[in-house]
Parts: sequence; structure tokens; C-alpha cells
Amino acid sequence: MDRFRMIFQYFQSNSESVMNGICGLLALASVKMYTSFDFSCPCLPQYNVAYGLGIMFVPAIIFFLCGLILNRQSLVMLEEWRRPEGRRKKDLAVIRYMCSSIMQRAMVAPVVWIVVTLLDGKCLICAFSGSVDPQKFVGFANVSTVQVQQLLAKVPCKDDELMRNNTSRKAVSRYLRCWSQALGWSILLILIIAAFLARWLRPCFNQVTLLQARHWSNYIDIEQKVFEETCCEHSRLFAHKCILHFFESMQQEIKRHSFSLPREGEGAGEEEDLLRGITDQDQVNKLLKTWYYEKPPLDVS
Repeated sequence: MDRFRMIFQYFQSNSESVMNGICGLLALASVKMYTSFDFSCPCLPQYNVAYGLGIMFVPAIIFFLCGLILNRQSLVMLEEWRRPEGRRKKDLAVIRYMCSSIMQRAMVAPVVWIVVTLLDGKCLICAFSGSVDPQKFVGFANVSTVQVQQLLAKVPCKDDELMRNNTSRKAVSRYLRCWSQALGWSILLILIIAAFLARWLRPCFNQVTLLQARHWSNYIDIEQKVFEETCCEHSRLFAHKCILHFFESMQQEIKRHSFSLPREGEGAGEEEDLLRGITDQDQVNKLLKTWYYEKPPLDVS
């Protein structure tokens, strides 16, 4: 039990490192999932675009949502944004910092998935094979418009009987794969340049504001954790007092069965310090409501 408690405390004290590790695992999972995925284009004009773009973007959206769900600060940020101001003012700079941090981590796996699909090229070939100009390829010169659309839709299916002997199928496939890979490398280059500029231009801006936003972002997260731990401890002690109160009328029977209740005043000092005179459910609900609507100001002087 102590080992699990130590692991839990480590995760709490190193939540940023843990989230970076989770984002990395999601990115690796996206690559592994794509390499093991059996891509089969329907090769039908009315379904190719939906299937190709769906394979490219639907898993990316799923990975993005998983990144938001697994990030504990997502809920903390929403609670901070939605809470009434009460006695403690809300700092929009802190909320923006938390939102930026959450989005950056959540976007890692989706971007990796999209870049991998573009570099592979199968999705783009399936989605846009029917959109190429047939005049650029000699194999479609003497074919009617309807047949051209059917043939172009079957370009991803190299085993199809209509395209098996068509000389332009490989040309169309290479043409779209080149565009797909160029787009994938361009996106990767843009992201690297953007990360480089953000890294090197950050010292040019106000570092004090950034430091303050980071500090209070960590504070809000830690405050929420400490509040939950305190609530759990309070609930345990309050349940303990309620059970003792319930069995108070059965002391004789309890003594007969060799059970012993603590004497009045023994071991109750710590409970009284934490319970602070709370004796019923309405008082607990009132305290929780006060904490939500009127958080105390950040001044312990």
C-alpha cells in the first residue's frame, strides 16, 4: 500500500513530466496503429473521398480527445474558467497559459498521425485520385467522362481488372504520392520552424508575466490536489465519528464482544482540528458551496 502511495505522490509531484510521457506514448501509439492498419480503399467515386479523409482525420481527432481526457489540467482549467469570481479574482493570463499548455500536449499525437499518413500517401491517393486532370495522362485520352471517373477512382486498387493493364495508373499514383509527401514534409518543416522561433523568441518577450502565469498555473493544480486530499481525510474522520455515534447506544454489547470504543477525548484532538465543529451534512454542503463560490483570497497574512 505504501508503494502505491509513493507512486501516486510521484505522479502528483511530477505531473508535467508524466503528461509529456503520456503524449509521447500517444504519438508512438499513433505510428504503431497506422503501420499495423490494413488500408483498403473502396475504389468507388462516391466513397473514396470520405474514406481517405476519414482515415486521415478521424483517428487524429480521437487522439486529440484522448490527450485532453488524460491531461488532468484540462478539468482544472475548465473549473478555474467557470468558477464564480467571489472573493478571489480570476487571472485570464493564467487560464490562457494553461489552455496553451494543454493544447500543445494534446496536439502531438494527432500531428504525428497526419504527418505519417501524408508521408505514406495512401490516404491522399484514395481521396483525390478522382480529382486529377485526366488530360495530363495519356492512358485516359480515348475514354468517356464516366469511364474516366470510374478508372481514376480505381487507381488505388492495383489488383483491379480494369486498372491492371492501364499504363497511367502508376503515373497517377506517383503524382499524388509526390504531392502527399511534399505536403507532409512541408507541415513538418513548418512545425519545426514554429517551435524553433517560439523557443528562441520567447526571451524577447516579458519573462515576468510568463513566470507568473506558470507559477499560478502550478498553484491552481496543486491547490486542487491538496483540497481533494483534505476532503478525503475529512470524509474518513467524519464517517468515523458518525459510526461511533451510531454505535454509542450499543456500548454494552460492544464491550461484551471485546470491542472497545475510544474514551472521550482520546484520539479526538486531530479529528476536532480537522472537522472544526462540523456535525451534520448541511454544514459540509455549506462549506463546499462556500469554497466554490467564494474561494479565499491568496493572502495568508
